[in-house]
Amino acid sequence: MKKAESKIKEEKRIASLKNLNILDTPAEKQYDNITELAAYICKTPIAMISLIDENRQWIKSKTGTNFSECPREMAFCSHAILNPENNMEIEDTRLENRFKDNPFVTAEEEPIIFYAGYPIRDKNGNSLGALCILDHKPRKLTKPQKQALNTLRNQVEILFELREKNKELTQSKVELRQHNSSLKKFAGAVSHDLKMPLASIIMTIDILRGKYAEKLDEQGLEYLKRLKQSSLGMSEYISHILEYYETENISSEDNIDKPFALKDFLERIVDILNIDSNCEINFPEHNFDLVCNLSALEQIFVNLLGNSLKYNDKEKTIIDIAAEEKKKYYHFKITDNGMGIPKEEQENIFQLFSIATDRDRHGKKGNGIGLSTVKKIVQKLGGKIKVDSEVGKYTTFEFTIKKQKPTK
Repeated sequence: MKKAESKIKEEKRIASLKNLNILDTPAEKQYDNITELAAYICKTPIAMISLIDENRQWIKSKTGTNFSECPREMAFCSHAILNPENNMEIEDTRLENRFKDNPFVTAEEEPIIFYAGYPIRDKNGNSLGALCILDHKPRKLTKPQKQALNTLRNQVEILFELREKNKELTQSKVELRQHNSSLKKFAGAVSHDLKMPLASIIMTIDILRGKYAEKLDEQGLEYLKRLKQSSLGMSEYISHILEYYETENISSEDNIDKPFALKDFLERIVDILNIDSNCEINFPEHNFDLVCNLSALEQIFVNLLGNSLKYNDKEKTIIDIAAEEKKKYYHFKITDNGMGIPKEEQENIFQLFSIATDRDRHGKKGNGIGLSTVKKIVQKLGGKIKVDSEVGKYTTFEFTIKKQKPTK
């Protein structure tokens, strides 16, 4: 038995094969379909997808045999990969000096007499293995059979390319997740570290105004007022950042306690908002119990109703809340008679730091975090959210959340 001579760039070939991370993986239907089809088209009892590493031939897919691996020097495919651009067909292995003393050829039962191997190449032309068919008697492939094997080999190469791309994508997702985790920790740490100094600044401003108001002229008092407003705005901004990055914890399914009534829930939200303007809020006609993450739903409603109040330029604010219980989810709709959102801004309204309206009714500029937080929570709760609005007339937010089961 003559050992196959290495006439290829072995190091690059082996590196490419290992990078594919396919050796010793379980059987996969997409590869088995190819070997089954190859055996059927060529009318051979055996078809395999083999891969050749440093020391062995390993079989990714096979039909008609239980064979799984063998030493490299015994593999027919170790010869086929030496010439990646040409297919190898041996009509009678007993007549070939390379194979006539091979144990698979000299076997008393079911010897391998016919072999055809179609090299499987990577994108750089390195031969990783072969799509091969085998028979226990001499034979010769027809032209249509050869064309079919070429097509099937190409399909294996496509599957290998997809596998490599999926591996790269998975690695990118892992790296992105790690990056986001680090960013969350950084944002949380910075936000917490800034809140305390800001609180001290706000307190100091109040002390200065109370103690030295008589010594300051009108302009000095105005400066203190603006300084406090800026500090309060920054404090609110930091709170929203913390709220955004803590969304994953608040929307966890572990936070589901027991059913709670819709009407009681909405009344509590209105109390939290502490509305002091001329406002009419219309609750849903039907009351029913909700089984979902109370804290997460509370945060959604506080954000959406808060926006309805802040971005309203009418003498009387009117907010209509609709709710409906479906088989697998809850459907909510919040409509107000406020400033409205321009059509061109509605597509981006849920993106982080996106601002649709320059100023609220009090002249304060938004930070573009609230609605992105709402969308993030809704998605974590298994739902979707959308907006419909007309400038100067109304804004409607519709969202769904999945029903849950109590976990406590």
